[in-house]
Amino acid sequence: MSRSLGLSDEVRAYVQRLGVREDPVLARCRAETEAMGGVSRMQISPEQGGFMQVVARMIRARRAIEVGVFTGYSSTATALALKAMHGEGARLFALDLSEEYVARARGYWAEAKVADVIEARLGPAADSLRGLLAEGEAGGFDMAFIDADKTGYGDYYELCLQLLRPGGVMMIDNMLWGGDVAYETKRDPDTEALRTLAGEIHDDPRVDMTLATIGDGLSIVVKR
Repeated sequence: MSRSLGLSDEVRAYVQRLGVREDPVLARCRAETEAMGGVSRMQISPEQGGFMQVVARMIRARRAIEVGVFTGYSSTATALALKAMHGEGARLFALDLSEEYVARARGYWAEAKVADVIEARLGPAADSLRGLLAEGEAGGFDMAFIDADKTGYGDYYELCLQLLRPGGVMMIDNMLWGGDVAYETKRDPDTEALRTLAGEIHDDPRVDMTLATIGDGLSIVVKR
């Protein structure tokens, strides 16, 4: 599980105990994913899931995109918020390459009773996003969340920005990358891609933005 940077175990436990109302399905998803070992670090923390739900409610989001599903924690959390507000009128497009991970996620979606508002699209995420644009969906989404291959983030950002309505919110995970982005000596492709995107977002006149120290760093972008 991703951990918010700089928090002691005691503070983290306090935040997760009193700062989040975690649905039982989400708690089970988190526990079962942690049991998978090293790959579990790809799962967002419960406080980040709670933050995403609050953002969704603040903007009354009805239609959302998720780039990178993994075992389904973030998509389940988001869909719970969307459906609570809009019922069967809510829609979340969940994009991922892995049939195996999406199959696991479908189990949690079904248990949380949100499978009816989630449409999974398998394949390269950039192709799926371009497919949505080709279907006339430009400006048709309230919210987007990106948590996938880091070298693809630049493309995902541009495509999601086209899909968001003015006032729509994009959240991009892992933007601090364990702190590596702050050190110029770190030159691996993932770190370079994240550092480049952070600079582009900072200078982008199309958006309002902040980089929050939630989880592993969460860029929050509002389309103007």
